[in-house]
Amino acid sequence: MIMRRPERQVTNRDVAERLAFMASLLGIAGEDRYRVAAYERAARQIDRLSMPVVGLGEEELTRIPGIGERIARDIREIADTGTFEGLQELQAVIPGSVVDLLGIPGIGPKTLHILYERLGIRTLDDLERAVRGRRLRTLPGFGAKKEEAIRRGIEQFRKIPDRMTRPQADAALAEVAAVLPGDRYTVAGSYRRGVSTIGRLAIVVTGDRDGISALSGDLGVDARLTMSNRYGSALLCATGSAGFLERLGEVAAGQGYRLTPDGLVEIEGGRLREFASEEEVFSFLGMEVVPPELREDRGEVELALRHALPDLVDLSDLRGDLHSHTTWSDGRQSLEDVAEAGDARGYEYIAITDHSSRVRAEDLERQQTGIERVNRQHDCQLLTGSEVDIRSDGTLGYPDRVLADLDVVVASVHSGFSQDLDVVTRRILTAMENEHVDIIGHPTGRLLGRRPPYAVDLERVMAQAAATGTALEINASPHRLDLDDIYIKRAKEMGVKLAAGTDAHRTCEFSNMRYGIMLARRGWCTPDDILNTLSLSALMEWTS
Repeated sequence: MIMRRPERQVTNRDVAERLAFMASLLGIAGEDRYRVAAYERAARQIDRLSMPVVGLGEEELTRIPGIGERIARDIREIADTGTFEGLQELQAVIPGSVVDLLGIPGIGPKTLHILYERLGIRTLDDLERAVRGRRLRTLPGFGAKKEEAIRRGIEQFRKIPDRMTRPQADAALAEVAAVLPGDRYTVAGSYRRGVSTIGRLAIVVTGDRDGISALSGDLGVDARLTMSNRYGSALLCATGSAGFLERLGEVAAGQGYRLTPDGLVEIEGGRLREFASEEEVFSFLGMEVVPPELREDRGEVELALRHALPDLVDLSDLRGDLHSHTTWSDGRQSLEDVAEAGDARGYEYIAITDHSSRVRAEDLERQQTGIERVNRQHDCQLLTGSEVDIRSDGTLGYPDRVLADLDVVVASVHSGFSQDLDVVTRRILTAMENEHVDIIGHPTGRLLGRRPPYAVDLERVMAQAAATGTALEINASPHRLDLDDIYIKRAKEMGVKLAAGTDAHRTCEFSNMRYGIMLARRGWCTPDDILNTLSLSALMEWTS
């Protein structure tokens, strides 16, 4: 098989993903469980290492616990080519459509092996037909209950939209930057409005047509070419949304103009007024400039006409981050790493919220001692905390005596996603009744492009949050972006505090806070609505 040298530096995450993928394929193929476990163990070991493995030789690799000679050779191949021969061989044998079924909730490699070998399941349609025909329940170890769980998993899987996440869109825009100089274009459309997922990228380009055909063809970008003196109206129209532009068009019509990408055209006479910037268009119509994040036809046009738009929160307003993980649980950063990241961002504080399922209650005291030691060396103060599980029965992962000693408690649902709406909702409501719970983490549990939200009545949750003084998290991870903007706006209107948290597991992920603030702005939030715009002393007073 031909294996090419990778175009970029291979990271530990890349190596771990390849090894984990090998474990999944081995499971689908029905290979020995010890071999499967070996690749799973090696993937975990590589992913948690602080030093890069690409520069290590085979002998050095075998000194890492869990890495044997065979897997060491595989790692060297990944470092050199981006993959390895054993993985390619399995990929050639197992259809990609079969591997895709691993994305269905309730289906793991062992289950998929049985479906593939016993029933010949190769596609999603194959699986759906088998479920409808009640064929799964005839298999050993399945039964009606598991068949029903897989049916629900298929329903969830089909609801996942075929849209780009923000990081995927950023990667596509990097290719745009390689074709066009940065001063020639501006990103428009739903990306500029801060929407969580993007269907198709749109840009407004000035200058000649060089590079435009490549953008529209190879990269699938909607590129609108305009002149610099018409740039303002072109960008305005390309940014949208449709509802906002319709409402803005009504305002223009009331003043005798028709809104077009080229400018404002007089309804009587046809004279064209051109605008080099969006600000000029809004000013001409007698309006305050509407930030792109608000352009969704939710009353922003009326407020802009009265010059009464809210003063939206900005990234610079934040004093800290209220959700992070370290090597004490599933993070890849030490307490010292987190404090250094906070110093670099000028933060006053970062809450350490490792998972209650990973950190024993008796170990929290040792972690707190470590936090005290680190805090003596840094301006950014680490807050003692936990992301405590809201269990399937509504109880919390730690007893009250443990929670009472923490600065910040984030309570989150991490299991029982298939429970019905009332059960999940009551679990969260019960958690908010606990006086020690400060924040409800990622309130819908969604993973963009991978897992839909669990069933939850957010109106009841927001009402309880308002009654108990509990904050709801805006999870800034680009793979979650949870809450959605419409619920952020509703929570704000109900007087609920919102807490922006990156859910950072690595220091590089603290920069994802920009996504959380993007969502907060789409939800019409001002600095007063966001919990972590408070100073450290004010925050401690709020959580006490």
